[in-house]
Amino acid sequence: MISIFDDMTLCTDDEVQKMLSLVSSQRRAQALAFTHVFGRFACLKSYLMLLEILDMGNVKPEFAFGTNGKPFMKDFPDIHFNISHCRNGIAVAVENYPIGVDIESFRPYKEALVRRTMNEDECKKISSSSNPDIEFTSLWTKKEAVVKLNGNTITDDVQNVLSNNDITIETHINIEKRYVYSIAKI
Repeated sequence: MISIFDDMTLCTDDEVQKMLSLVSSQRRAQALAFTHVFGRFACLKSYLMLLEILDMGNVKPEFAFGTNGKPFMKDFPDIHFNISHCRNGIAVAVENYPIGVDIESFRPYKEALVRRTMNEDECKKISSSSNPDIEFTSLWTKKEAVVKLNGNTITDDVQNVLSNNDITIETHINIEKRYVYSIAKI
């Protein structure tokens, strides 16, 4: 299941204050560690979205982290989830199998960045696209979703991340709100 939140007009100090009492003490501390309202808001809102999907009543799960920093719920290790956020939205995915999600605001096409992060076929696809910004962002979210699915880091051979044929990737583009999100699953 995927949940998307993209009404970023609600990203205010007042909303952050309202959400602080609704989360675990661990998540509250994480949110308050952010210096900017967006970081606090995204941290709190994504946690509340996760609770809403899980429908666990008043249970407020605590997180632990794998070797590469991928979070999991200590008391519910069989529930797989992934969270991502950008300036234009927040994505939360939950399944009973490993999953990865990434959401990104449209990124401008920059040839140096494309050459560093994309393989030759992907570079051609971007440069021949009628909208290279969206094509680049779409490919980037696919790569991030796959990396997060596997619990790796994006520096792990970023140009060839999408070469694993056992992974299914769904990509969604929201032109109006100017973001792309991708979900990766095995």
